[in-house]
Amino acid sequence: MNFVRIKYKKIISKALQIVFPIVLGGIILVYMYQGFNFDRVWEVLKDDMNYWWMFLSLVFGVLSHVFRGMRWKLTLAPLNEYPKTSNCVNSIFISYAANLVIPRVGEISRCGVLAKYDNVSFAKSLGTVVTERLIDTLCVVIITAVAVLMQTNIFLTFFTKTGTKSDVIESILSSSNFYITLACIVAIFVLFYFLVKNVAMFAKIKGIISNIWLGIISLKDVKNINLFILYTVAIWASYFFQFYLSFFCFDFSSNLSIMAGLVMFAVGSIAVVVPTPNGAGPWHFAVITMMVLYGVGKEDSGIFALLVHGIQTFLLILLGIYGLVALPLTNKNKKL
Repeated sequence: MNFVRIKYKKIISKALQIVFPIVLGGIILVYMYQGFNFDRVWEVLKDDMNYWWMFLSLVFGVLSHVFRGMRWKLTLAPLNEYPKTSNCVNSIFISYAANLVIPRVGEISRCGVLAKYDNVSFAKSLGTVVTERLIDTLCVVIITAVAVLMQTNIFLTFFTKTGTKSDVIESILSSSNFYITLACIVAIFVLFYFLVKNVAMFAKIKGIISNIWLGIISLKDVKNINLFILYTVAIWASYFFQFYLSFFCFDFSSNLSIMAGLVMFAVGSIAVVVPTPNGAGPWHFAVITMMVLYGVGKEDSGIFALLVHGIQTFLLILLGIYGLVALPLTNKNKKL
């Protein structure tokens, strides 16, 4: 009976990790797009979108993953792990596509790819991924701090609009936007719980805690720290330009300033932490709310978020398929 109960709990846990993010993202999307005229989306897509600007923005999207793969290889070297650059990059492609199915499972899958094709220690590579996420968090904090300092009034208005800043508790509790924000915060804690639980359980089973720790502290032994910093700047600059250049795809957003782009990018970067497929729902909520504050109509803001997010998600799917196809072809001479 205990075995059946444990197995039942595992099934429920896995189901929650898949269903909960989809349901949460779906609820927020339904709320944001209730009464929305979807016919206009197709009209803009067919006649009013500049595909050259979109193509250029997607180039930066690809570059961000390439730079991330190259940076990952750099952090593995101190651990005496030397995977092929192409394998690192393709594993990144696959990981972001995998995250569309189960948020954050990509961090595990890319370590598995290098273990399979380059015999890289799974535990050590997982440790470097933990360090990488800490660095990413620091970058988001810095970007957000710069954006807040330079656009303080906009952020104060944003907090008020989303129900997270008010002098009267009653008005906070009556704001539907506040409950979306609260749900996103709760979801982040749920994600953190599952991540810690899964990694801890895996480490316990495999007895690899010490190797994970070696991966985490590998950054201190990176030989070319300047190159690591350069890759990090390149990753986040690519992320930013992928987002900012999408403004020029549409007439209604082409006049937005680069500072507006920085603010929306910062808010969007925080939103994608919420465990939904590619941030779907929370990202739309954050970007639409902020874009309206910059004078773009709500319907146009909805079109922007829907098309930009949809096209970027499609890119992740294509890159994931490419990575799956390319890996066996570029490693066919290896004995697996």
